[in-house]
Formats: sequence, C-alpha cells, structure tokens
Amino acid sequence: MSLSFADPQEAALSLHVIAQPDLRTWWESQPAPVRRWVEASGFTGAIGQALLVPDADGAPALALAGYGTPAKRARKRFVLAAAAEKLPQGTYRLAGGVADDALEAECFGWLMTGHVFDRYKARKAGTARLIAPDGIDAARVEAMAAGEALIRDLIDTPAQDMGPDALQQATEALAAEFGASCTSVAGDDLLARNLPMIHAVGRASDRAPRLIDMTWGTEGPRLTLVGKGVCFDTGGLDLKPASAMGLMKKDMGGAANVLGLARMIMALNLPLRLQVLIPAVENAVAGNAFRPGDVLTSRKGLTVEINNTDAEGRLVLADALALADEEDSDLIVSMATLTGAARVAVGPDLAPFYTDDEPAAAALAEAAGPAADPVWRMPFHTPYEAMIEPDIADLDNAPSGGFAGSITAALFLRRFVERAPYMHFDIYGWNPAKAPGRPKGGTGQGPRALLGALPRMLKL
Repeated sequence: MSLSFADPQEAALSLHVIAQPDLRTWWESQPAPVRRWVEASGFTGAIGQALLVPDADGAPALALAGYGTPAKRARKRFVLAAAAEKLPQGTYRLAGGVADDALEAECFGWLMTGHVFDRYKARKAGTARLIAPDGIDAARVEAMAAGEALIRDLIDTPAQDMGPDALQQATEALAAEFGASCTSVAGDDLLARNLPMIHAVGRASDRAPRLIDMTWGTEGPRLTLVGKGVCFDTGGLDLKPASAMGLMKKDMGGAANVLGLARMIMALNLPLRLQVLIPAVENAVAGNAFRPGDVLTSRKGLTVEINNTDAEGRLVLADALALADEEDSDLIVSMATLTGAARVAVGPDLAPFYTDDEPAAAALAEAAGPAADPVWRMPFHTPYEAMIEPDIADLDNAPSGGFAGSITAALFLRRFVERAPYMHFDIYGWNPAKAPGRPKGGTGQGPRALLGALPRMLKL
C-alpha cells in the first residue's frame, strides 16, 4: 500500500476521534439512532477502539476512533494508528478530536500502518486511507513515512541479503532516485585511500569492506551524515555469545537511519548540500581478523589499542568522521547502534545524543516532541577523556571497568572531529514489541527530530 494520503476528492467517511472524557458530550449531541448504536457497541473511547456507525439503510454513515485519556496517551505514540489498524478498508476524513500540535505525528503514525516488511512472507498492511487534514504539510509527512519505511526495510533484511555490497546497492538506488551521486572505495583500495581502520575491521569477511559516499545538492550549508554500517557483528575474535548475536543484523541501523533521513531531505528538496558517508563492513572471524592487543593507526594518524574486537563500530566511524572533518561541513551527525551501555541508561525507546553545541541541542529537543521521535541528551563529559587513553597508544577502543560506556564511546568519536560542529546518536534501531504504527523490528530513531531541527541548526 502506498505511504501517501488519499485524494481529497475521494468519497470519505467522517472519522470522529473521541477521547474518553469527551464521549458523553459527543454522544449527547447525536441523533437517537447513533446514540443507541454507539451504546450497544460498547464504544468507550478507549485507545484502539474503532467503530462504524450505519445510517438508516445500514450503510456506513460515520466512523469513530478511540483516543483514550491524556494519561493513557502520554504512555504511547501514534495513538490514532491503533484505531486505523482496525478500521475496514476505505477512505476517511478527520472530523476533529486531535490537537493541532499532535496532528502531524498522528498522521505519520496512520501512514505507517500501510507499511509491512514482506520480503520473505506475505503480510497484511493496514488498508484504511486518510485524507490529509488541514493544518499539516502533507508532502512532509509523506516524505517522513517513506524515509521511515526505508529504514525499517534495511534493518529488517537479514545479513545474508544485506551485506556491505547490498548496502552499497541500496544507497546507489536511493541516489539514482533523487539525482545524487554515489561512489565507493572497497577492499584493499581502502588502504590506498587511507581508510585503514575500516579495512581492518572488515578484512576477515569474504564480503569486502567499503566506504560508501553519497552527495546531493549544490547550494546552501553543508550537512554530513555518517552512519555505522556494520552489516553483521560476530564480535570478531572477542566472539559474542549466541544470545547477543541474534539481533546483529541490525548493527547497520545507523546507516539505515542516515539513509532514511537523507531520503526525507532530498524528497523535500531542502536547500542544503548533503553528504552521506557509510563505512560498511562485516565484523567476521578468520585468520586475518584484527586481534585484541593490536594497535591500529587511523586516518587521522591517531593510534588505537584494540582491547575488544567487539567495539568495532567506533573504529569504522572514526575513519569516516576524520574524512568528513576534512571537508568544510557546517554540521556533522553520526548515527550508530554503538553501545549496550546506552540501552542500560535509557532503554530501547529513547535515542541518546551528544553534542557540545547548545543551540543545536535546544533545537533538537524542541523538534523531537512534535515529531514523536524522542531523544535524550547525554554529556560529552571531558573528565572521562583519561579513560580512553591507554599506555601504549593514543586511544583505547574499549576501556576496562565498564563505567560510562556510551560516554566514553562518544568521547572516542569526538577525537576525530575538530573543525565542524558535531552531534552523535547512540541508537538501538529496533522496536522490541509491536506497538501502534510500529511493528516489532527495525525502526528509525532520531531522523524525524533531526529533520524538524535542521532549519534552526543550519539556518535554512
């Protein structure tokens, strides 16, 4: 099903979104037959309830969607999607009941009911279509939905079909769709182009490591997005247990999220110059795998002692960030499924981010709420710098002790960006349980908040 709004000229049922506290007032304003039908149907306005009300001839006359209470809505996102998933096939037009500041997010959630990941199994998407209500930018919501669908599809695809080569092909397809350019450096050419840590992490796989580089736009401020593209992470020689390896197809979630955001930016033709850098690798085990105790030299020239081969994401990001910082960027944003410590700190639903740019942090926090894309600022706590400085190299990729794991990873990455304003997201990229508009599986975290914040961040 298309992730788009219905033609406003289509015949549509009037959809009344009714919160539980407002049901009695609405009910009393209706004709007696409607009151009797609603009462007999047990409709209470609870979240997820959906009801068609017939006319005198039995044909649908209007529809109702439960909107719950403010307290219940505060515990969920995309509340309207819960009813949309239950409405029968047809076209609907909102007849009020959703606050203006929630309208865009609720419409986005509705559109996402039309998306399922069905590459390997037939699955049914929602069939209820919505006419874009007054007060929202329909093209913007559709662009966000298409970007989110791309993110979910990329993450949900298993590693057998989403290796570094397939991630490159997905990026090339996106570039072709929007007239962007896309190049890549792969295999031993990474060494010739001074991208040694990307090569070291990916060289043990039979699928060559690579740096994917997509550029778009010719005018405006320069935005560089860097996404971790570890297409599968065994942990390397510090092998993960099976319980920790099961979801590692999602370890390219950072790459998926920056590609989804890039799709939104290009679809909306934002006035900026965009670069997307994706270090795409598979962290595999073989005789030529990098080892604990090795010391790698990065593109920037900083040496890195390897104390855990399972802390590989920051290594590939470091080379890409160093390359990004060599350009005249107005903002560099990295996104990565980087640390379990971030999940312990904030769980799977919040997207932790780091920045030293106070106005950018404020813009992001302001944009996250209306986008229903929650973020949480974490500190670049400079006193912890000593924790990432070992005795025999400039940096340690996995400080011992286990404290402040997300912060030390972010501080590690910050060492590779000196010129441009920098923001880093340590995301999970996975929805662990089905929710309205959000099936279990890959998910976007941060792109919609960033999209809303970019005009302030970059003065667009």
